[in-house]
Amino acid sequence: MDFNTVPVDLGSRSYEVRIGSGLIDGAGALIAPLLARPKIAVITDETVAGLHLLRLGASFEAQGITLTALALPPGESTKGWQQFARCSEWLLEQKIERRDVVLAFGGGVVGDLVGFAAAVLRRGVRFVQMPTTLLAQVDSSVGGKTGINTGQGKNLIGAFHQPSLVLADIDVLGTMSRRDFLAGYGEVVKYGLLGDAGFFEWLEQRGPALAAGDHAARLHAVTRSVEMKAGIVARDETEEGERALLNLGHTFCHALEKATGYGDRLLHGEGVAIGCALAFELSQRLGLCAQEVPGRVRAHLKAMGLKTDLADIPGDLPDAAGLLSLMGQDKKVVDGRLRFILARGIGEAFVAEDVPPDLVQALLAEALAGR
Repeated sequence: MDFNTVPVDLGSRSYEVRIGSGLIDGAGALIAPLLARPKIAVITDETVAGLHLLRLGASFEAQGITLTALALPPGESTKGWQQFARCSEWLLEQKIERRDVVLAFGGGVVGDLVGFAAAVLRRGVRFVQMPTTLLAQVDSSVGGKTGINTGQGKNLIGAFHQPSLVLADIDVLGTMSRRDFLAGYGEVVKYGLLGDAGFFEWLEQRGPALAAGDHAARLHAVTRSVEMKAGIVARDETEEGERALLNLGHTFCHALEKATGYGDRLLHGEGVAIGCALAFELSQRLGLCAQEVPGRVRAHLKAMGLKTDLADIPGDLPDAAGLLSLMGQDKKVVDGRLRFILARGIGEAFVAEDVPPDLVQALLAEALAGR
């Protein structure tokens, strides 16, 4: 095993994120010190199970640890009440106790769903995140946000529940489809855009190599993204202030995801990329950043093959007023006012709560007209 270690400093609930190669094969040895008894319950999805579960099971068997596993259907629709209930009932059937550990082995859907089940099972059991997608490795597996979607919106039911350990094996990224990998890259770019102009410049240079499979580039991109998120989470765990910056692009994104039914028409990371492009366009129209900045953001996203415009989303969308209404359901609404993450330049994001709704609606109307 060869890995980088990023600490998440949260006092008595601190943990490490380990990023590198061979972590699936080494998972048994790495997780064994957390176990009070030689037993672990794994929840994954059918796709990940078919690709990686045998190797994961062998790593625990080598340590004398009994593994039981539940494989859920893949896809965003799994992240709802039905599969949440299924997970919780299954964990109870496995007689999981408060001293045991539950392992979330999959992408962001599995991590969010299983983390929430762990948060409420017996009023809280420990869990370990083993993210298998780029998006989950750089974002959703770190920071303790767990939850499910409902008919009213995304992630509106959930809890803050920090993992005990995160193991991000970048070797598994080679099994991802190009579209899914690039969707995760939307979250990677977000970190440079919100707080590290130098990282964004590095991505402009090395992004194509990263997408093509360059191991060193992938290791650096995931590690830097996790370092940034870990630092923000340590300073603002429950999103009272700075952590909101991690939502750059997400107010637009969540409305678009709801409009498209949380399906394959628009993946989360694709929505983030479009949302980031719109956030920088909105910032420029408010006179916050230079005129050329939104073009630079959009140029890099386009160069990487990401969606950047509403025109890139297949099928019909609500009108501008309808999209604005969907934003009103977002968790980032405070006292009925939309909260946007805007920017004074690349790497200079901030929270804005006084954005005129008519300006947002005009931006959306123009973007829809370009479809």
